Amino acid sequence: MTKGYFSFVLHNHLPYVLAHGRWPHGTDWLSEATAETYLPLLRAMNELVEEGYKPKLTIGLSPVLCEQLADSSFKNEFVGYVNQKIKAAQHDSEEFYKYDQHQMLANSQMWEKFYGLTLDHFNNIGHDIIFEFRKLQDAGYLEIITCGATHGYYPLLSRDESLQAQTKMAVKNYENHFGRKPRGIWLPECAYRPRYNWTPPVPINGQQLTYPRKGVDEFLTENGIEFFLIDSPLLKGGKSIGVYIDRFEALKLLWGQFEKQYSPRKEEFDKTPREAYLVSSSTEGKMPVAIFTRDPETGLLVWSGEHGYPGDGHYLDFHKKRFPGGLRYWAVTSAKSDLADKVEYHHESALERTVENSGHFAGKIIDILTGYHQETGQAGILVAPYDAELFGHWWFEGPLFLKRVLKGICANENVELTFLSEHLERTKPTRVISIPEGSWGQGNHHYIWLNQHNDWTWKHIYESEAKMCELARFWNEHEDRRDHVLEDILKQMIRELMLMSASDWQFLISTFSARDYAELRLTEHYEDFKRLSKIVEKKIDGKEITPGEWQFFDDCKNRDKLFTDVEIKWFAGVEFPH
Repeated sequence: MTKGYFSFVLHNHLPYVLAHGRWPHGTDWLSEATAETYLPLLRAMNELVEEGYKPKLTIGLSPVLCEQLADSSFKNEFVGYVNQKIKAAQHDSEEFYKYDQHQMLANSQMWEKFYGLTLDHFNNIGHDIIFEFRKLQDAGYLEIITCGATHGYYPLLSRDESLQAQTKMAVKNYENHFGRKPRGIWLPECAYRPRYNWTPPVPINGQQLTYPRKGVDEFLTENGIEFFLIDSPLLKGGKSIGVYIDRFEALKLLWGQFEKQYSPRKEEFDKTPREAYLVSSSTEGKMPVAIFTRDPETGLLVWSGEHGYPGDGHYLDFHKKRFPGGLRYWAVTSAKSDLADKVEYHHESALERTVENSGHFAGKIIDILTGYHQETGQAGILVAPYDAELFGHWWFEGPLFLKRVLKGICANENVELTFLSEHLERTKPTRVISIPEGSWGQGNHHYIWLNQHNDWTWKHIYESEAKMCELARFWNEHEDRRDHVLEDILKQMIRELMLMSASDWQFLISTFSARDYAELRLTEHYEDFKRLSKIVEKKIDGKEITPGEWQFFDDCKNRDKLFTDVEIKWFAGVEFPH
């Protein structure tokens, strides 16, 4: 008899970087994540299937990532990137051989083999990563969930129309790529806001207003989304453990400023992460949405670079790279080691550590679930959600760890792997609860995405949201003024607004990890949006549009070409108003 269920959930996302630089920030990010995370995850899943297992992994693929992986320009870029890495490894091998650096030579040969296999894999699947994920889902080995279209931070966007567009585009994009409707969503940054009278944190066009807002849950249920994930303090209170704070020194400093203002909710002991609940903040009798809660006990074992498995001294160090090729040859050594003190990496030793670490993690899951069953007589669920890029990109050995954990659970007679939608059908939760506003950042609030370093970004976003809604309403109300040219320009404005709204920019500004790039990207999308809006207004007023303005529009359309089927009406008004 099954005593519990386990669900590994990996969220795959990168902001739109195509045609927006290459290195150090730009398409190389996408190529790195593809080589080190997306393809290794596919290999791990297919290997498990070939070995006779049914791994049942839940994968979140953000719509903006799907658009990039399906883009032909990325596919060509990635082949060039991998060939460059192979040449870098060969160059390093020549030098290590010449200087009798035997372990470094073994590592450079490891990289040449790794990237050679990566290129073979990419070629063998016809460069179609999305289709490979789709095949695994169609065969019942994978559940794919969606995300806000461009990873907009739902609680801080100023217009319900923006939440509507992020959600509707997500559903439409999922259908385009996977041939069915999504059942679940990873809300960007796991950030949720219920219905209430909301005051923007910064003025909108110089005005500070308070006005009623729909709850995030309402947009999900209106669009057929059945479940989303939250952090445990949003369910039951208590102290939160941020998922990023161990990895970015800048966040520790920023959190120090907010910590004095933070008072954790008193813990509620009548709720548990072992159960699914229903959430509704609507008073209109809408169908509630189910929530699954991140397990607090196992989270740090993987998330923490200092206290978790990725901090094991044998594993490949993420930070120290050898230039000009940018390959990594050193081990973590210890969490406190300076880059100068890192020792040479030994691949075989690192692989051996995944055996112990995966065994410990699987054992912890089994102990927690069997313990809960003994206490309650119920078969509970343990949900372990992570950013997918942690597995392979940040933690090179992560995909092998993941594969071994899934094998360990498959082999256990007391605990079963499950999809979240499958668990909903199995348990049919009926208890409807309210949860507070929050995210999975430290303190469960918005300080990473709203602070003195990035509050200016919201002024630009709020101004643009208001203008977009104004022009979309004009389009909706004046059928006689419509034509294909006006439609094309308005749709490009929507793309620029949605790209401007990505939560990645505020995160990168707060962490200082790519601050200049993030500030530049958001500002560029804002300026492009404003210039496009002036072209629209000239067209509406019957004024002549100059050749330079037409060229600018064409350049925007060719550069930011995602979401070809975005709809203007999403910004003209909410489908189900208050």
